[in-house]
Formats: sequence, structure tokens, C-alpha cells
Amino acid sequence: MSNDFEKYNKKTLAGVAKDAEAFAIRDLLAETTRIRFLSMGLSTNRNILCILSDGISLNQVYETLSFLQPEADILTLPAWDTVPYDRVSPNAAILSKRIETLAKLVLDAGAKKQCIVLTSIGAVIQRLPPKKIFLNTRKNIQVGGKLNFDEFLHYAAVNGYTRVEQVMESGEYAVRGDIIDIFPSGAEQPLRIDLFDDEIERLRLFEVETQRSTEDLKFYSFDSANEVVLDKNTIKTFRSKYREAFGAEGLKDELYESISEGKKYLGMENWLPFFYDDSLPTLFDYLPGADIFLGVDANNALKAKEETIADHYEARLEALKIREVSDIDKYRPVPPELLFLDAQNFAAQIHSRRYVLFSKRSMPESNDVADYGATPQKIFASLKNINNLTVYEDLAQEFGRNKDKKRIICCYSDGSLDRMKNILTENKIKNLAIAETWAQAEKETAKGKIALIRLELQHGFTSHNYFIVTEQDIWGERKNIRAHKKVSAENLIADISSLNIGEYVVHIEHGIGRFEGLENIVTDGVAHDCLKLIYANNDKLYVPVENIDVISRYGAEDSNVALDTLGGSAWEAKKSRVKEKIKDIAEKLIKIAAQRRMKKAEIFVPERGLYDEFCSRFLYTETDDQLNAVKDVIHDLSLGMPMDRLICGDVGFGKTEVALRAAFTVATGGAQVALIVPTTLLARQHYLNFKKRLSGFPVKVKMLSRLVTSKEAREIKQELKDGSLEIVIGTHALLAKDIEFCNLGLLIVDEEQHFGVAHKERLKQLKSDVHILTLSATPIPRTLQLSLTGVKQLSIIATPPVDRLAARTFVMPFDKVMIREAIYREKYRGGQIFFVCPRVSDILQIEPKLRELVPDIKIAVAHGQMPPSHLEDVMCDFADGKADILLATTIIESGIDMPNVNTMIIYRADMFGLAQLYQLRGRIGRSKLRGYCYFTIPNQKTLTPIAEKRLNILQALNQLGAGFSLANHDLDIRGAGNILGIEQSGHIKDVGIALYHHLLEEEINRLKAGESDKNSQTAAADTDWTVQILTGVPIIIPEKYVADLGVRLGLYKRIGGLKTVEEINDMREELIDRFGPVPEEVENLLKTVEIKQICAMSGIERIEAGARGILIAFHNNTFKNVDKLMNFINRQGGAIKVRPDQRLFIERDLSVYKTRLDTIRKYAAKLYELSL
Repeated sequence: MSNDFEKYNKKTLAGVAKDAEAFAIRDLLAETTRIRFLSMGLSTNRNILCILSDGISLNQVYETLSFLQPEADILTLPAWDTVPYDRVSPNAAILSKRIETLAKLVLDAGAKKQCIVLTSIGAVIQRLPPKKIFLNTRKNIQVGGKLNFDEFLHYAAVNGYTRVEQVMESGEYAVRGDIIDIFPSGAEQPLRIDLFDDEIERLRLFEVETQRSTEDLKFYSFDSANEVVLDKNTIKTFRSKYREAFGAEGLKDELYESISEGKKYLGMENWLPFFYDDSLPTLFDYLPGADIFLGVDANNALKAKEETIADHYEARLEALKIREVSDIDKYRPVPPELLFLDAQNFAAQIHSRRYVLFSKRSMPESNDVADYGATPQKIFASLKNINNLTVYEDLAQEFGRNKDKKRIICCYSDGSLDRMKNILTENKIKNLAIAETWAQAEKETAKGKIALIRLELQHGFTSHNYFIVTEQDIWGERKNIRAHKKVSAENLIADISSLNIGEYVVHIEHGIGRFEGLENIVTDGVAHDCLKLIYANNDKLYVPVENIDVISRYGAEDSNVALDTLGGSAWEAKKSRVKEKIKDIAEKLIKIAAQRRMKKAEIFVPERGLYDEFCSRFLYTETDDQLNAVKDVIHDLSLGMPMDRLICGDVGFGKTEVALRAAFTVATGGAQVALIVPTTLLARQHYLNFKKRLSGFPVKVKMLSRLVTSKEAREIKQELKDGSLEIVIGTHALLAKDIEFCNLGLLIVDEEQHFGVAHKERLKQLKSDVHILTLSATPIPRTLQLSLTGVKQLSIIATPPVDRLAARTFVMPFDKVMIREAIYREKYRGGQIFFVCPRVSDILQIEPKLRELVPDIKIAVAHGQMPPSHLEDVMCDFADGKADILLATTIIESGIDMPNVNTMIIYRADMFGLAQLYQLRGRIGRSKLRGYCYFTIPNQKTLTPIAEKRLNILQALNQLGAGFSLANHDLDIRGAGNILGIEQSGHIKDVGIALYHHLLEEEINRLKAGESDKNSQTAAADTDWTVQILTGVPIIIPEKYVADLGVRLGLYKRIGGLKTVEEINDMREELIDRFGPVPEEVENLLKTVEIKQICAMSGIERIEAGARGILIAFHNNTFKNVDKLMNFINRQGGAIKVRPDQRLFIERDLSVYKTRLDTIRKYAAKLYELSL
């Protein structure tokens, strides 16, 4: 039977432009006059199933229809974001959305309100889990109700929830004492359940980023987290069906063994039919009797999907034949008819329903055909090639011709709404009105006005009722990117960064030791958690957890670190040397920054009309962070002193646009701009981008690199000298001594982490009063340190584009089968692959293996040792799609933008740095497709702890916007190098990174405050001490309160770093929120930290307390206000004594622990009061 189901259609709506689908759906449901006869067979009581051609159309129609009909009940069922017969599971967020929709359809089946379900061809032909699983897995809980703890944990495990230490994404749960955190399917925020025995005491939503509660609830319902439910019945069914399908051969398969043991297996959803007894239903079965709207191009999409399924199934069968017998991870595919609906059955389902087929073609009207009359809108932007004014003249004429229709302009953001209104008003297009809602837009158009709305429509259209234009039609091609909720990765990185056993640490008083974990020490029956440190000669030092602030990470990866000797003088000598060095560095840094502030620089202010026109050509909608960065830069340029700003943002988050706007402002202001990049390829990419954006404006842009001829290079140098060239883009060739600028106003450095120290020194010499803008996704820690210490200004762009999915990351041994599958999966979906090696020698070793593994795949090779022209040709050919795989070194790291590359395989990932791995991963997933990144490591190789930590961090950070946090973390692991550049220093190695940074920041702040040399030395002595408190009170975070050692250590570190009473109270609230009521031992810890804060302000260096009283020692045996102190002592009637060693002894009965800390706090606070 033919899969051309059009011959079964009952009604056809012709003339539906692709971007008009949502409007046509709305008009059909609203029974508008022109197509009333089409909707006569449609009932307002029946549900509507809208089948769109693909996921992009699905999202577009959902956004538009939600805006047009905000009161409608609209559900979406997206397809899995994997290819057929994949090795990996669908994205958790997509599974969550699917389950939310299916559960609602099953559980609200009797609802009277009409429901509109939007789906795609890919989703509608895919078979679904049986309805009964949603009836059986729905869990309702309420405050005051009963919840059996063990039964609930069993429920979570069976229904696809994954147990973790800290809930971060949908489908996870965590248990801490009587508190359960769970992230249910379809929820925007996770849920926190507080139990008292088996009664639910409290239900709260909480934020993933802070782990803090946001809202109390009385009632909650949640469903399974996966389409596969792993209970006894489904496991039994799976085992039976797997054996039946594949015989005894399949019994050793990893999949079979995992499921048999009740364990989740990556990609198990691809065997969905094997888990359930009955044949699987489809979406048609979930929506019996629903009317169907079949979207534009659905027929072609069905044919393409059928071919893809058949291709992947055949590829799996072929792979089974050619594999070695020893393979334990054979992929035995489920027959397609069990997993998918074929075209014949799909046509039969359509044929049995009332349905309307949307067609782009125009057809004569008849009883079964209505003409919607929607034709794609004219692309006004194409007239820019003639003249910019022509665009607006033509637009004004078209608005005039269509006065009888609803005239609407759709803009992507509030910013572009305002910009559009300003530009149109300047070009004499009047009667404009901004509308917040569709209802308001209809009112404005009824008055004859042109309504401007915020709606992300790709292209407009003209129909019988509408004349709709989008900003893309007016300003040229734009990418559909919206501002997205900002995600913070810092908390997660902080947790991963907590001290690891075996790691080198620095004690501020005793020097470098090795951390050996937490040890619970009991003295006089009192339990106390201490950090165990090992020093030279295997000496041990136990540091009470409340003093954890005296410990910092050493930071170096060298396994040959010399441990200091406890009680030796070498540590103090090293520390003194480093302090002297730091003083010099700090003075030079402050001098550089002060000199920049003292100097004058040209003032540049953007020319409003021209600048707005330039900004309107940006292909994307600006994110909030991006707009803030632009604002910062434009503000800096207008101050009249040299700008020195770092823009730190993830790859593809829009740093280049910030540079473009700065360059345009300076170039149109009459000065020159130089953009320096590390590689020829990146220079070419920037040049083409700048040239395209600046065409039609009075700004000349040229490129200077190894690829231009010597004649062209001479001309460019002459034009730079005489001022006829405004913008030059180039590699370090721009740093040559024979380059002279006539009036250099702005220097932009992109991907600055690739420039060597010598090049940076030359950059500094170029012109000291020039504005400098530095761009980087992961700035090298030296630069980041400069920004953090306030010598440079810093703008962070951490808002990810919404359509950009974070790359899925896998860390695995190098496995030929998996590599082959990853390559073919990308090839089948029309993409390309980066295969990255750490060294050129690795490429020579891998290339023949790859050619043997995937003989029909075209492979291009690129590395830095190739002649420049050859390298350029290879990269250009790859960008043009002439090869499928680019086998390369880290040359691809340098900012090259290739949106078609969405899979990356990194060979020997353990040999790369953290920032490098992050930068590499950012090169994929730059289109709307999911990116896949495979970090491969040698099978037998044992990773160093630091390499393992790097890979774990990246695997955990499957989110975007973490670049800045990672660079910060890299600062921790790797160190800042020498902040001034070429001058090298081994002093970091002497004292460790964290302490070095602390001392440097302290010195810079001191110099900024303008303290004299003498004062500086005194102040240094005054800050180089820590408060020691020994109270004999139990201080510990009990394991039963916080089970995970890593989380406990992280909490100790955070509590030790608290600086104010407000911070302590906030921490107390967080602990209660996350872990339940604070135990007495933890309360003792918080009180002790508060006492330490008071002591530090009072000059108290040590407090020892026992059952008989308190012994207090002052720093350097001095007190700020001795007279007040003596008066106070004299009034105490002998209760306080001054000992010969200048310590105070306060005699009190402190045998009760609870009163001991309160008494210590009272006296410490009194001494602080006396010191003022």
C-alpha cells in the first residue's frame, strides 16, 4: 500500500505558508468566516492532534499558538533527540516532557475542555509505553498524609529515577535522613519532602542552583521518570522476549545482564517493546476520536523518516555480522515494526479520522478544499544590496497596499521591538503601536495601526486576513535564539572542587602537607571531626574542622611535591620570600592600572541612527548578559580613559558581536581598530564576518595574515599608516615592528589564551593609551586573576541560547565499536565529526585505524605543522562539506565556527587541560541539533587523580554557561602563572596557588588603599595569623545528618569561610532546608565560627576552654585599649586574672557544654567592645 496518504484526505486547507501553520490552526478552531465549512465536521468537544513535519516546526507552532490563544490547553509530544537504534538514551528533559503529556492524556481523559496536542512525524510514528503504566505510576502525596519511606525509594528506583547525592536535573532523587529531594517528570523545579516518621510534614519546591526552598505546597502528583518501568514484571518480560528474539547468543550481552539485575542501562529505551507484554500503542491510541490537522510537508517527512529507520536497522544488522566474537556489547536491534508505525498503518489511522491536510500549494476551492491564501512574505532585506533606504520605502508601499488587513510586525525581543520602532519612525513609517498581547494587537490593527509584537516567527506571510512581517524579513537572516534562564555552575564546581584524599594542601602556619581525609577523634568522651594532614617524616597534624580556613589547596599536579617538616623554620622562610616577591608584583600591577587611569584616550560614542541600523543586522536576539557586556564596553569607550576589559563568555554565546559593536563605534568615530587572533583560520572567519556585517557602511575592513600576498600586505600596511583603512584583522603578523597605525583607537584580542607571553608584551607596547578589549571563553587563569583583583574590568556572558542544546558528554575507554557508531550516527543525520588528538604523532597512528574502521567515510587531516596554504585548503574543504571527519590536533580549538559539526571524539582526553577540554567541547552543538562529545581514555591506563577530576567535572557540566566557573576552577588546579607576563616566578610552587592568590590580592588591596611601606609591613604582620579555638565541645557534622563525605567536606569548607553573623544565619537556614533540623554538634560548629569572627576583630589569637574556665591569648600579647581592659578586669572581683604570660584566665563553671560556648561568646563580644 502506498504511503502517499494524501488520497485519503477528507478536507484540505490549501495555500498555507510554512510560517502560517499556527495562524491556520487558530483560525480553524475559531471557525473564521472564510474556512467555516472546513471546520463544520470538527467538534469543539473533541481533542485536536496536530502533526507537524519536524521538531523545529513543532516548537515554532507551539510558541506562536500559545501567543495567539493563551487560554487554550496546548500539550506537546516531542520525538526522542536520538537517532533510531541509538546507543544512548534520550535527553532527560525531552523524556520528562513526553511523560508529562502522556500522563495528562491518560489521567485527564474525561476532561471536557478541548485539548490541542502538537507533535511531529518522528514522534507520532514511534510506539509508546502502555497507558496502564501511567495509571499505575501516578503518585499523589499531601502534607499530613502517610508515606512509607522504603516503599517510596522502591517506587523511585523502579520508575526510572536515579539516586544521586545532589539533585540537579529531571529524573533524579536524593535522600538525606528524613528528607527526600526528587525532580519529577514535567516539573520546572524539584520537590523536597520532609518526613516525620512516616508522615509528610512539609512539601517544598527548591532551586537547583542554590538547593534552597522557594515555595511551600500542600499537595503534589508525579509520574514515572522513564518510558521504561523496571519492576519484576517488566524485567521478566524483557528477559523472555530478548531470549526469544536473539536466542542463547544474547544472554551474555551487557544490556541483558544489566536489565536482569534490575539496573538501568544507557539506551535501554531503544528496546522498549521487549519490556511490555502487549504490542505497544501509538499516540493515536492515546487520543481516540481526536480530529487531526496534518501539517505542511508531513508526507515528505514521513518518507524521510521511514528511510532513516530502515538505514539504521540495516546498519545494525551489518555490524552484527562483521564484529569479533569477543565483543560483549553487541547491539541486537528490535525489528522496526515493533518500535515504529509503518506508512501503511499511519495512512490507515489518518483515514479513519476527521482530518484537515495543510498544503503549501494553491488549489481551486471546492466542497473539500478551502484556500487560506497565505503566501510567504517578501524578503525586504534583499533590497539592501541596492540601498538601505529602498528597504523601508518598499515596506511603506506594501503597508499602504494592505491597509484592509491586520498589519503586524513580529520582533524577537523587547530590545528589537524598540529598535524596530525607532528605525521605522526615522524612515517615515507611521501609525506604529507596540502590543503586549495578540488581543491588544487585534485592537490596534482594527484602528488602522501597524502593531509591533514580540513573537519569534521566522518569516511573515500575506493572506486574506493578515499582512505579517518579521524582523528577519526586514533586517535579513536571523537565528531563532531567545534569552534563557541563567544557569549557575559555580555551586556544582564548588562541590566537585572539595578536597580529595591524597591531595596536597597548604596549612598557613605549617606549610605543605598531604590531606588524608576526615578523622573522628574522641577526647574525654567528646567527638570532634578533624582533617588529618601528613607532613615530612610521616608526622601527622590534626586540624579541627572549625579551623578549616587555615587550609588551602596546593594546586599543582606534580606528584614530586616536597612535604614541609612540622615545627621547622623552612616554611616561614619560604613564605617571607614569596611575600617580598608579591609586593613587587602588586606594586607593578597597581602602577600599570594607575597609569592607564591617568592617561587620556579618545572618547567614542555610537552615532544613534547608524549604530541602530548596524545592530539590526545581528542574526540573533541578544541575551541579557550580551546586552550588559555591550553596554559596559560602550560606556568604557565614552569615559575618556583607556578601556581594559575582559569579555568572558562560552563559545558561541556572542562575544564577537560585542567586539563588532565596539569596532563599529570606534571606526565610525574616526579611529582605527585592530583585531588580533591566534590563527590564520580564525582571522579569515572574522574577516568574512566583519566584511558581511559592514557592507554598505562607510568602514573599510581588511585581513593581514600569512595567506595574503606580499603585495597585498604592503598595501594594507600603507593604508594603516595613512589612515585610509579603519579595521584590520590579523594574526600576530599585526605585531610586527614594521606595522604603523595612523590613529589606533581600539585593540581587540580574541581567544587570548593562545598568545604567548612575548606576543602579549608586544601588545602592551603597541600603544599605552589605546582601548583594549579581550575576548575568551576560558581566559587563562593569569588574565582571570587580573580581572578578579580589579586591575581589569570583567564582563561575563553566561546566558545560553535557548535553541542550543548542551553537548551530551561521555567519558569511556577507547572502543572501536562505539567510535564507529558515533561517526555513522552523525553521518546519517547529515552532520560532520571532529576527531581530536593531543599530538601530531597520534594522528599518524590513528589515521590508518580510522580508515579501516569507517572505509566509506571521507577523512581530512589538519595540524599546525602543515604549510599554511595547505591547512587553509583542508579547513575550507571541510567547512564546505567535502569531508565527513576532520582528524586534527587542537587547532580546531581556536574559535573556528562550524555549525554542521555536532559530534566530537577526543583521543587521550586525559592528556588535555580542563579549560582546553571545555573549549574543545564548545566547538560542537552550535546548531539546533544535540551535540555528542566522547572523551576517550586508554583501556589499561590508570588516570591521574587530577585528569580524572577534569573529566568528571566536564561530564557533570552537561549544561551551558559554565566557562567562567571552569576558568575559575582551573585557577584552583593550575595556578595563575606570573601575572605580569614574561617575568617568571617559582614562588607559587613554594607556597601553593590558593595562598599565593590570597597574599597577592591582599597586597593589591592594601596598595589600592594607599598604605605606606611601614604601615604595609605592620598590617601584613597583623593579618598573618589565625584564630585557634579549643573548647572541648563536640563539633562534627554527623554522618547520619550528611551521609556523603564530599558534601560534608564542602560544607566544612564553606562554614569555615563564613565572615559575618548574617552569613552564619543564612547557612543555618540552608542546613535546615536541605538536611533537616540542625543537630547540637553542628550548632556548636556554627557558634564556634561566630566566636572566631569576633576574636579576629578583637585581636584574640587563641581561646582554650574547659570545665573550670576560659584561657584567652591576644595576638602578640597586645590589646588595643589596655586601660578599658584593666578597668573591666578590676570590676570582676577576681573572676578574671592576668597570668604572667599575659594571658587572661576567666574562672567559671563551664562543665555544661550548652552554656560553655554561649559564655565564651559573651566574653569575646565584651572584649571586642572594649577594643573599640
